[in-house]
Amino acid sequence: AMENSTQGQGKVSVVIWTTTPWTLPANQAVSLNPEVDYALVQTDGVGGHAKELMILAEPMLSQIMSRYGVNDYQVIGRCKGQALEGLLLKHPFYDREVPVIVGEHVTLDAGTGAVHTAPGHGQEDYVVGSRYGLEVYNPVGGDGVFLEDTPLFAGERVLQFDKEKKKHVFAANGKVLDVLKQKQTLVHLENIEHSYPHCWRHKSPIIFRATPQWFISMTQNGLQQKAMSEISQVRWIPDWGQSRIGNMVESRPDWCISRQRTWGVPITLFVHKQSGELHPGTDALFEQAAKLIEQEGIDAWFDRSVEDFLGVQASDYEKVTDTLDVWFDSGVTHFTVVKKRDELAFPADLYLEGSDQHRGWFQSSLLTSCAINNQAPYKAALTHGFTMDEHGRKMSKSLKNVIAPQQIINKFGADVLRLWVASTDYTKEQRLSDKILNGVVDVYKRIRNTCRYLLSNLSDFDPNQHLVAPEDMLPLDRWAVATAFRMQQEVIEGYEQYRFHQLYHKIHNFCSNELSGFYLDITKDRQYTTQQDSRARRSSQTATYHIISAMARWMAPILSFTADEVWQHIPAKQSDTVFTGVWYDQLFDFDDKDAMNYSFWDKVIGVRDAFKKEMEKVRVSQKLGASLDVETDLFCDDDLFGALNKLDDELRFFLITSDARIHRMDQKPDSAVEYTLGQGQSVWVQVNPSHFGKCDRCWHHRQDVGHRGGLRRRLRR
Repeated sequence: AMENSTQGQGKVSVVIWTTTPWTLPANQAVSLNPEVDYALVQTDGVGGHAKELMILAEPMLSQIMSRYGVNDYQVIGRCKGQALEGLLLKHPFYDREVPVIVGEHVTLDAGTGAVHTAPGHGQEDYVVGSRYGLEVYNPVGGDGVFLEDTPLFAGERVLQFDKEKKKHVFAANGKVLDVLKQKQTLVHLENIEHSYPHCWRHKSPIIFRATPQWFISMTQNGLQQKAMSEISQVRWIPDWGQSRIGNMVESRPDWCISRQRTWGVPITLFVHKQSGELHPGTDALFEQAAKLIEQEGIDAWFDRSVEDFLGVQASDYEKVTDTLDVWFDSGVTHFTVVKKRDELAFPADLYLEGSDQHRGWFQSSLLTSCAINNQAPYKAALTHGFTMDEHGRKMSKSLKNVIAPQQIINKFGADVLRLWVASTDYTKEQRLSDKILNGVVDVYKRIRNTCRYLLSNLSDFDPNQHLVAPEDMLPLDRWAVATAFRMQQEVIEGYEQYRFHQLYHKIHNFCSNELSGFYLDITKDRQYTTQQDSRARRSSQTATYHIISAMARWMAPILSFTADEVWQHIPAKQSDTVFTGVWYDQLFDFDDKDAMNYSFWDKVIGVRDAFKKEMEKVRVSQKLGASLDVETDLFCDDDLFGALNKLDDELRFFLITSDARIHRMDQKPDSAVEYTLGQGQSVWVQVNPSHFGKCDRCWHHRQDVGHRGGLRRRLRR
């Protein structure tokens, strides 16, 4: 088959290269790449051998010979790998002939271009071997020892722990190399370091063995088709989860459910020693084994002999010692947990797990439920990412970068940990560090302190006596309740959509901006300076009561301990615990027809922001104190003039200034500063220090301070 070949001297060998000599007893073929050029090389002997001919990949020839330390060689023929298909070769130490086969898996990145092929010890080898009908020969037992009928290596342990070097070594490699040397079939030996598959849990090397397995058919009884149909009915969060699991189920092979482990749930089957067929009474034997295990535990299956189950038939059958895939164990929790507990309902509202479970628990649960119940076991499935440290490394014990939950709870309390979880976008990887936690602590303090402030202003408030009707509340208080009403709609939607990190920001911003930075800042003087039972004070307390009653419920699923603590201090609470309540139903919204609707308040809030900016400039330049030390004049168009005029004397309280006057545009002086409000509207602001006396009670500077009926009067706070 070789082109331009000339007569050579010595035996002809196809040279293979392997890093796993222990798999050579299982060799069934040598694989070549069909499109690669192979050379027939004449050598004067390699490694002390006599003259011989070697078949090697020609593109690697100089590299190979350099490795062997050979300078004198000659190519006496060449051909494509395809031309050598079917050539029979003699095994290097067994009286066995093996064929040359071809496959695209053969590459030229290392070795000789000829690949040792053992279908019993490798996935690629198994695939190419199946194409050629090669025997799947596996001489290694489940205990990692060569079987007793293995020539030359019977009883040899493949992998063992070297106590002196404190690592696992392939002990059988040395024995195989000795045999190769004796048979004069070892061309070259070199020690190298390279990557090798290890058990992710035990960190020890893995032995690959092809063994008979048990499968669940994906096509029988339409299991795959039913699963695909159910996937489309489930709500996937995030929504890309549907295409991910759908693609996996659509293309998946039959489900291999057997494992060769010394622990786990047994597959309680008996098979005929000769035919491999299941015992005809398998269903009854299932029940017999189940009752026995129920009484004595899992070990009952392994401890009992075949005779204990089959009696006189025992000599014809053997007991299966395989255990179930653990995904089968967890996948049937819809039957063993959900359906067995009265407080749970099938199908479950939600299954949630990590982003790797579309191929794991989500899928095993789906398949087993479709087989048993003809439907998915969950209405929705939510996926979250993994927890990383601040550098983006996955937390693991080996890296010693794990922050234990109990450590966080002991230092900050459980609610801070829960708040951190809610603050993360769980659809991506979640980072955790002391620095990140300190930021969460700050947010927690803001929310908690806001709740404390709201509760402190209800110390003398009884909703059964003091609650003010919505139509009688002051405009700003109505705005606060209406804002809480709209906030509650967003909160409810956030929980229904599982958008916890958005809830985190919304609740925090509501406390910081709408409440502390706006409403509470404006109303604190009214709470402390007006008469105890005045409409102005009770109106503010009514808004406060509505808001804290709603907020406790908003927080409950996340800040559970804090929410229940807040609940205990709410006047006339409706139940002993917040967790037995429903969403607060006493909030109310604006009617768009209201004169003071959201559009109105947006304009007024814009004016307040403009005033605060100008106030800050004046405060710094004229070294003034608080905004109550000044009075302001506002100049605006007719539309804004009409809006601000509705507030009447409340405008100065809204701006927290001693006096606030509004004027039309034609009265605007050159000294007024323009601020844009948006939508083509502006306001011009002028701020001046007040020259009137300061009230000791409310701190406002007013013309009538110190005068009442012609008498001076000093009021104390």
